[in-house]
Parts: sequence; structure tokens; C-alpha cells
Amino acid sequence: MLRARGASRRQLLRLAAVEAVTVGVGGSAVGLAAAAAVGVMLFGSARFGATATSALAWSGAAVATGLAVAAAAILMPARRDLRALTVTAGRATLTAGRSPRWARAGLDIGLLAAAGVLFWSTSRNNYQLVLAPEGVPTISVSYWAFTAPALLWVGAALLIWRLADLILGGGRRIVGTALRPLAGPLAPTVANSISRQRHSLARGIVLLALALAFAISTATFNATYRAQAEVDAHLTNGADVTVTESPGNPVPPDAATALSAVPGVRAVEPIQHRFAYIGADLQDLYGVNPSTITTVTALQNSYFQGGTAAELMNQLAVHPDSVLVSAETVKDFQLAPGDTLNLRLPDSRTHQLVPVPFLYVGVVTEFPTAPKDSFFVANGDYIAQQTGNNSVGAFLVDTAGRETTAVADRIRAVVGTSATVTDITTTRATVGSSLTSVNLAGLTRIELGYGVVVAAAAGALVLALGLAERRRGFAIASALGAQPRHLRAFVVAEAAVLVVGGLAAGGLLGAVLSQMLVKILTGVFDPPPESLTVPWGYLGAVTATVVVVTAVVATTTSRIARRSPLTVLREL
Repeated sequence: MLRARGASRRQLLRLAAVEAVTVGVGGSAVGLAAAAAVGVMLFGSARFGATATSALAWSGAAVATGLAVAAAAILMPARRDLRALTVTAGRATLTAGRSPRWARAGLDIGLLAAAGVLFWSTSRNNYQLVLAPEGVPTISVSYWAFTAPALLWVGAALLIWRLADLILGGGRRIVGTALRPLAGPLAPTVANSISRQRHSLARGIVLLALALAFAISTATFNATYRAQAEVDAHLTNGADVTVTESPGNPVPPDAATALSAVPGVRAVEPIQHRFAYIGADLQDLYGVNPSTITTVTALQNSYFQGGTAAELMNQLAVHPDSVLVSAETVKDFQLAPGDTLNLRLPDSRTHQLVPVPFLYVGVVTEFPTAPKDSFFVANGDYIAQQTGNNSVGAFLVDTAGRETTAVADRIRAVVGTSATVTDITTTRATVGSSLTSVNLAGLTRIELGYGVVVAAAAGALVLALGLAERRRGFAIASALGAQPRHLRAFVVAEAAVLVVGGLAAGGLLGAVLSQMLVKILTGVFDPPPESLTVPWGYLGAVTATVVVVTAVVATTTSRIARRSPLTVLREL
């Protein structure tokens, strides 16, 4: 209309530029204020960096990004329309639009293939993104490893658009059949309407899928991180409470009886700690009761090689002379399963080192209370029989995870100064691994909250804007005799297509991204997780939020569509 009334191209571009600047500056100001408020609430500080320079740099980068996004969303489309759209073009007969150039070129397939190749190349050699060798406080990060998830993200978005456009267009008969419970006899007409609107609906499905994928992958990674932090704390402390006897103070296994009587103690497990020579190398040796060790502490399969935790503990129980050794020892001595391994242990009767034969059955990489370097794990009864010494090095105490600090205090009153008592709560706060030394609680709350907001906005806002643009069509349909239930069928059907398509695509993409991120960031976890920890409660809340908000938008739009068509047309 402005062009028909004589507005020049430059004037129209200026109007679009003013709108873009207003949106960019206003959005950036609100965003920085919200970031400062979140920082105060979660971290006690509104600063955006460690120094004034870094804070200014981050703030400037955020504002510049906001302005760039606003320009890309407002100014560039206006400039494109000024070049492509004319009054004559508006009078031309409508024809079926061609697929975008990237779709004809297969860009989405190429990006996904590149993501798969990069992921394979970085994971096939047990690549670790974060390298923190023991005793070295530095971290080396290769950001090249993030290329695979980035390519997957972009390629999946384009593929979702392609599939949505294909299904809603060529598969409109299938869509009509699926929508029959919602649209009734109007299902074919509604399917045809959706087919004509498939480009905008495909964009909405892509946005909702990406928002859900972000929420799923972020929540799953954070949940896995927290779960492994707990595993790391238990691995370091050994159990809920650990009583470590002083070196040179022989304590028999029956001392566990006094500990079992302490209020709050559910089970007590003695564990031997000796030293053994293999060749000229001195290593730690842990003697356990393989039948009961798992009742007080968790043994993950990732701690072992050559079998699961249950299988190898069963080997130690069935064959008492079996032993688990470190991977380094296997490599140094070229061991094969079934080989005899002679360890020299101190004999309490002769006070001399005596050779004790063991049968090598598997590899142990981690074990409760054990160091991170080389060590052995064997059957405690067999060690006591061969050395004449059944003294215990530590007691692992299970409190069912309750009142660990209070139980530890009670145990200290029982053992006095003859032993050191540590609890999981204290260890969790002080353990110095690369995993638990970083507190992600505040960042996690920000990410999860952001995921809910973005998912709800992607589902509701896109639908609301799309339906608002079609108020004229609804008004004309109403003027031609369409009943409220007919208009409601169109609105509910589009909402259903958006939600179902977005949830399905977002769920699949989020699952793949979660697997890829955890695999790539394996070096962050100590020890690596056996499987993903999925926060079903949070994901259920996100899904319910999207469904409820979309339903509210659909209901509101249906009510608006009932207004008098003459009133709506006057407003337009």
C-alpha cells in the first residue's frame, strides 16, 4: 500500500531499519537486564565477566548479536521483498513453488553425512575432549570436536523441514486420515488447507523441534553429569561412610560388629588394603568379599574390562585365587586371561615376602577407595589364607544415603583416634576431580528454565502468529457460512500437526544429540557413564508445557474466529 501511494524504496528500507533497530536495542536491553537479575538470584552477582573489560566485551557481543538477529529477521526480508514483489507479480497466476536451493542440492544430507564422519573420527580412537592428566592442573580443549554436533544440529533442522514439507504436501491424504478424529468430515478440506500452509507449518515444526532438542540434550547431559558426580564421590570415599584404620594397627574383620551397632548404620563391609610386589613394582592390593561388596557400594561395569562387575565378582568368589589387575600391568607384563601371576606379599608368620600365585581373569580401572594408578583386587579370604593375616584396612559403611554426617560423628565416638572416618557429604564437596570440582547447579537451572521458555514460545508463538495472519481467511469463511465448529477444526488440526511433528522430531534429535554430546565430552566424566541419565520428570514437564500452551493458543484463536466477520474485516 505504501508503494502504491508513492513511497520510495529507500523510505521503505528506512522504515524497516527503524523497526529492526528498535527490536534489536529493546530486546538487548531487556536481555541484559534479565541476565543481570538471573546472575544476582543464582550467583549473587550481576557481573558479566571477571574483569570490567571482559564484562564489556561480552555485553557488547550480546548486543551486536541481538542487532544482527533483528536485521536478519526484519531488514533482510523487507529488502528481498522490495526486489522480488511487485504489483504485477501480485496479479500473476499462482503456481506451485519450487523447493529451496539447499533442498535441491541435498545440503541437509551432506551436513548429516559430514557430522557422522567427524563424530566417527573423533570417537573411534577413544578421543577425549578434556585432557587432565593426573598431577597436571591444566586442561586442553579441542573445539574441533564440537563441529560434529553443530553440523548435526543444522543438518537435522533442514532435514526436518524437508520431511515436514513432503508429508504435509504430498502426503495430505494420509494427513487427512490422521486428522479425521479432530476434523470429522472436514478432514480432507483441512488437509488441503494445511498443505497450502505447509511452508509456515514446516518452519514452526523445525523451531519447536530445535527448542525441544535443546531442552532434551541439555537436561540429559546435566542429569548424567550430576549422576556421575555422585558416582565419583562414592568412588573416592568408598561408601556413605568409610572408616580407614591406621597403618600398622591390625584390626580383625569382627570389629565390624561394633560399627553395625551404631544407629543409622545399615551394613558394614570390611576391605583389606595391602601392598604387593610384581617384579620390582610395588602396587596396592585390595582384598574384598566378592559376594557382599556390592551391598555397601556401587560397582559399575565401566570399572572393569573382560566382563561385567557381577561376572568378575563371581569369578573372584568361584575361583578364590583369581585377581583383577590394571590395564597398565597387563600391558607391561603381556598378560592374557588365565595366566598365572605371582605376587610377593608379606607373610605375618615369617615376616618375609612370599610368592602367592594368582589367576589373571580381568582388568580393573576403578575401585572404591583405590588410587587412580595401578592396583590389584582379589579375594580377601584367599589373601588371608596365603599370608596368615586377615587384618582389615578399612570398613565401608552403608547408611542408605541418610544422615551420613551424623552417622560419621557417631562412628568417630566409637573408634576414637585409632581410625580416620570420612563421609560422602564431605567428600562430595572436597573431591578434586575434573568432574565434581565444578558446580553446575546455577547454570543448570538457567539452561533448564531457558529450555522450557523456548519450547513453549516455539510451539505457541509460531502457531499464534501463523493463525493471526489468517484472520482474513477465517472471516471470509465465516461470512460464507462456516460454523464455529468448522473454524475450530482448522485451528485444532494445525495445532495438532505442529505439536505432534515438533515433539516427534525434537525427541529423536534430542536423543541423538544427547548421545553425541556425552560421547564427545567423555573426558569430563570420571568415571565415564555406563548409560545416559534421562530426567523424565523435567522432559515430561516440558512436553506438558508445550501441549498446554499450544492448546491455550488454539482455544483463544478459535474464540476470536467466532467474532463478526464484518468487524474483523474492518480491522484488517
